[in-house]
Amino acid sequence: MELIFLGTSAGVPTRNRNVTALLLNLQHPTQAGLWLFDCGEGTQHQMLRTAFNPGKLDKIFITHLHGDHLFGLPGLLCSRSMAGNVQPLTIYGPTGIKEFVETALRLSGSWTDYPLVIEEISEGQVLDDGLRKVTAWALNHPVECYGYRIEEHDKPGALDARALIAQGVRPGPVFQKLKNGETLTLEDGRIIKGEDFLAPAVAGKKLAIFGDTAPCPAALELARNVDLMVHEATLEWAMEEKANSRGHSSSRQAAQLALDAGVGRLVITHLSSRYDEAGSRRLLDECRECFPETLLAEDFGIVAL
Repeated sequence: MELIFLGTSAGVPTRNRNVTALLLNLQHPTQAGLWLFDCGEGTQHQMLRTAFNPGKLDKIFITHLHGDHLFGLPGLLCSRSMAGNVQPLTIYGPTGIKEFVETALRLSGSWTDYPLVIEEISEGQVLDDGLRKVTAWALNHPVECYGYRIEEHDKPGALDARALIAQGVRPGPVFQKLKNGETLTLEDGRIIKGEDFLAPAVAGKKLAIFGDTAPCPAALELARNVDLMVHEATLEWAMEEKANSRGHSSSRQAAQLALDAGVGRLVITHLSSRYDEAGSRRLLDECRECFPETLLAEDFGIVAL
């Protein structure tokens, strides 16, 4: 998996940062996917500057209905249709997302020529496609807002083919059954258990993508032991009280959460437009004082898992 940041500014765009949008490229050999998390104004323009096409999107997850996370959605949906794309698309988001999309399309005389499903979510599991699951956690913001935890299912360990051959088991379809953990009886009556020839399972990757939030108890469970956490750092430590009063977090609070939750790496994003390049680096430094494995999101930056 890899993350591609399309917008990293809070509230309004700046010369160097667009408002919030984040691509998740699943990069699976047999079940690839391209997911978008939030869709601030201008997101489709940002995508034009990448190798990714909106037609490849199959899922869009909206954290909340504030404009800097949402106002790019109608335009992207329409452009996707005008390009002749017929691939289905599902949108997940809080209560009101369906009304917002349908009203924007209706009042503008627009439509989609592809199957469009809009699912209004609540806290809990959002989907499980067999390879990974997504759960939503309610956060602390003035409007209904969610963070999304994406967890790959564990992968079966490698089959010890050499040991099986040494036992007189011939390669073929039987190997796949044993890799699936089945127990088989051979022609000579011997019983072979697949689990006896499998290496330990490979743990799937875990990712937490936060919407806007002030510190809250749910944040710890959303982020617990993930490989990568994407979290807002709207304001610096000295402005923590102001950040919290508006449903946001400071740099230091994002880093402390990463430390408490035992995450692998933290990426901070959603920086106030008051911060230029030097100010953004200051926020990063504040995070690294508490949690050294912190990265600063930049528009078009890519982070691999």
